[in-house]
Amino acid sequence: MDLAAIFSIEVVGAIATLVLMSIGLAVVFGMMKIINLAHGEFMMLGGYVAILATNRFGVPIWLSMLVLAPLVTGLFGVLVERLLVRHLYGRMIDTMLATWGLSLALVGIATMVFGNTTVGISSPLPGFAIGRFQGSGYTLFVIAVAVAVLAGLWLLFRFTDLGLCARASMQNAAMAAALGANPGRIYTLTFGFGAALSGLGGAVLAPVSGVIPTIGASYIAKAFITVIGGGSAVITGNLAASGLFGAVSQAVTFATTPVFGEVALLVAAVLLIRLLPQGITGRFFKKSI
Repeated sequence: MDLAAIFSIEVVGAIATLVLMSIGLAVVFGMMKIINLAHGEFMMLGGYVAILATNRFGVPIWLSMLVLAPLVTGLFGVLVERLLVRHLYGRMIDTMLATWGLSLALVGIATMVFGNTTVGISSPLPGFAIGRFQGSGYTLFVIAVAVAVLAGLWLLFRFTDLGLCARASMQNAAMAAALGANPGRIYTLTFGFGAALSGLGGAVLAPVSGVIPTIGASYIAKAFITVIGGGSAVITGNLAASGLFGAVSQAVTFATTPVFGEVALLVAAVLLIRLLPQGITGRFFKKSI
């Protein structure tokens, strides 16, 4: 019974980790149909902001992770949309090339500034015991943040004027503009919001994985798998794909090794996309957010 409880927490923790890795990309890709290949570097930036603010300037770790990291990354995302992405709407290949170039530039700049070494911050929460088994208190925090992010997104898209205008502009920009919305401003806010969520994910995961300039490559691979597997619905699709892939990966990891867990996640993604080319919400939950 104790082992089952620990295993359940680890599975939910793996699901929450995938949610935080991919929700920023899900917002940008699901709503704007933009393939942002710099998503992993936005997460890397969020991790560095949290680490620098805590280790060098003495900012409390909770403030660094939950406020400063998403704020700085979100503002950077707004700048990227204004200067780069805005001129490439409707040109998917050009957008991919531009954001790929941005990702390479960010990796190069981070390497020059921080060096090619892993830095991190220690977990601010102690572990806990269930019977004779030990669990990580920080895993519970990651789960809580993922739940709060998904709940906040649902409330934003469902009940606020900004969320409704954003959904309307993404579906029919001309009609939304005719009704008084400003699609250009909404695009900027949506991209910046997606970047802020990416920074939040990178900061929250920094105590677990550490941060290195090239860490974005490992983030973006899992994020794209999750977003494509989830389909068009931002929240429902992300949660469904994260639940499936996280459970498969953690179960195989628990039974074998983390390497086989990563392989199992990839195999599950390939099978899912083969069976459901439009993702989970392309076949099910079509009217969900």
